[in-house]
Amino acid sequence: MKKYDLSTWLLFLIPSILGIILFMIPLKLTGDWKVPIATLADILSSFVAPIMPWTATIALIIAAVGSILFLFINTDGKKENFWVNLFSVSLFWVITRVIGAIFALLVVLQIGPEAIWNENTGGLLLSEDGLVTFLFTIFLFAGLLLPLLLNFGLLEFFGTMMVKVMRPLFKLPGRSAIDALTSWIGDGTIGVLLTSKQYEEGYYTKKEAAIIGTTFSVVSITFSIVIIEEVGLGSYFLPFYGTVILTGLILAFIMPRIYPLGNKEDIYIDGRPFTGDEEKLPEGYNSISHGLENALAKADANRSFTRTFSEGFRNVLDMWLGVIPVVMAFGTIALVLAEYTSVFTFLGKPFEPILALLNIPQAADAAQLMVVGFTDMFLPAILANGLITSELTLFVVATISVTQLIFMAEVGGLLLGSKIPVNFLDLVIIFLLRTLIALPIVAGIAHLLF
Repeated sequence: MKKYDLSTWLLFLIPSILGIILFMIPLKLTGDWKVPIATLADILSSFVAPIMPWTATIALIIAAVGSILFLFINTDGKKENFWVNLFSVSLFWVITRVIGAIFALLVVLQIGPEAIWNENTGGLLLSEDGLVTFLFTIFLFAGLLLPLLLNFGLLEFFGTMMVKVMRPLFKLPGRSAIDALTSWIGDGTIGVLLTSKQYEEGYYTKKEAAIIGTTFSVVSITFSIVIIEEVGLGSYFLPFYGTVILTGLILAFIMPRIYPLGNKEDIYIDGRPFTGDEEKLPEGYNSISHGLENALAKADANRSFTRTFSEGFRNVLDMWLGVIPVVMAFGTIALVLAEYTSVFTFLGKPFEPILALLNIPQAADAAQLMVVGFTDMFLPAILANGLITSELTLFVVATISVTQLIFMAEVGGLLLGSKIPVNFLDLVIIFLLRTLIALPIVAGIAHLLF
């Protein structure tokens, strides 16, 4: 193994350990168990909340106007330019950014159709304590601090060791284990951002990025506690979260092997084909020594903290102007449909006989809750509270809402706003398949518990 000096070892260890603590270890710092980066976002949110609706609106307008201007600018040969990458997007995403900006203006000015700016629709997303405010603050810290996980060898170290687990089970490279852990313990949004960044840098193929983004962007432990408390079953948290983990692992094994994820191309963003070279260890190395050498080489190549900080700041702008407009546009539309139409009642009808077959009480009421989670993962729990009286059914609704993963107000919107190669139809199909596969597993465990 190649020799590295003490400064390189410290450059690998200190940022990596700091990144693990910030992104992955829940701590009780302000009364709730949260990963520190989420606590930092909450603290900042409490200070900036009054100005956030207008701040977010201005950012959305900048994203929309910039994208419109770049429609008329020749960007051939300039794709490596940060501002070109930020604003030069397809017509579909230009329209999405414009819609997001219009919705934001209607909300802050409270003009136009009330269905758009109502406190249960656009107002829910853009309120002082709404999702957009939280995303703005979490993106600030996540963007600036993501290099701690990405740039100093942590992924290289764990990736080399985990390849023999991740590849056969989930058809993924070993380094994706960190993405999965970051989502599971930390937050699904951070997992999507980490995955997107890794894909753009050429570490994941299209297929791998799509699998990780839609299969491992798991809801955090903290949010899971909120869900089970919302339906009044807080005392069942351990069996509830155990069911979430078991179901999630089964789905993670199945989903990469079936349509649409199984049909994604196994090529990298620059067109290189997948070769599987990561699985071959050089002669004289074991997985630990090879992982350490890869990690130390990565750390040694990232000694410029100025470059690291500027990369983090670009991450922040990319997320603010690239992702939040998608969340605002798609999230508002989805919440309007849920609040003002019976479309989800209609769409939930096919689940009624399935729930009845699984002997789930109040199957007719629960059926619509199987699909409403596509708009926002919290909606099934909110709607179930008062509508459903059976504890067994409440347990099923809560668990399914967490294992579905794809919801447009956050993870779904983030996926569509990122470079990860999934489209809206993919997300609909993945959402439905996850629901159908998870239902018998969750129902079976619920019948054992209640």
